[in-house]
Amino acid sequence: MNPAIVVVPPGPPLVAPPGGTLVPLAVASTFGAFGGSAGMTNQGLLTVINGDLGTTAVSTAVTGFYNTKPTNCRYTVTGANAGLVNGSINTAPPPPTIDCPTEGTGATEAIAIAARADALTAYNTLAGLPGGFDPGAGNLANLVLAPGVYKAAGGTFMIQGGNLTLDGQGDPNATWVFQMAQSLTVGGPGVAFPQSVVLINGAQVKNVYWQVGSAATINAGGGGTMVGTIIAQDGVTFSTAGNVAITRLDGRALSLVASVTMVNTVINVPAP
Repeated sequence: MNPAIVVVPPGPPLVAPPGGTLVPLAVASTFGAFGGSAGMTNQGLLTVINGDLGTTAVSTAVTGFYNTKPTNCRYTVTGANAGLVNGSINTAPPPPTIDCPTEGTGATEAIAIAARADALTAYNTLAGLPGGFDPGAGNLANLVLAPGVYKAAGGTFMIQGGNLTLDGQGDPNATWVFQMAQSLTVGGPGVAFPQSVVLINGAQVKNVYWQVGSAATINAGGGGTMVGTIIAQDGVTFSTAGNVAITRLDGRALSLVASVTMVNTVINVPAP
């Protein structure tokens, strides 16, 4: 593994407003995962979403999830595929089962539509920020990055061959934005070797953003900890079927169009 390299972006660091966030997510802020207009799929029994789940698609596009708030609502749960959502599940009608009349309604569809609209606004805001540069020629592994805007020169970012460290430099409002016209890949090389994002010196989960022009793949081999709000056009995938090692996201996985798929994944939505 290469030694860590400290990279300081040119110009003033990017910081969120005191006590707030750089990009308000509004309705989308409570969602751990949002599957655009295509839905969400879970495989495995170890998935836990500490936040809300949503899609503008019908309830049958959500598979392998259940929640206990306000009632026990089940979305194509099987003996091998059951992910707990410690929040609400918001989809278009119909309700997922006869025993769950409070979800899959016009009201939950309206919440999903609003969340998708707010996620799109945030995506466009992130994509429009100026001044980004590429500190590792597309690979962010083994870097220690100060707050700032980072843009993938070749259109893709990866974290392969080591972890990425974000240094808050003692400022709890320090903010990082990673812009890419195409894909984000965390983990590897290959399907093994999970990689993580590490926060130090006051860096906070709520102030890390990933604007992904196509799809994001997070630790295909399972394991590792990803950090930040991922807003992707074409879906987010965590781990691969059959993996038992838990893949963790401290943040949000918001897809504008395609689905979010996960295998034994824990997502923790950050506090505001």
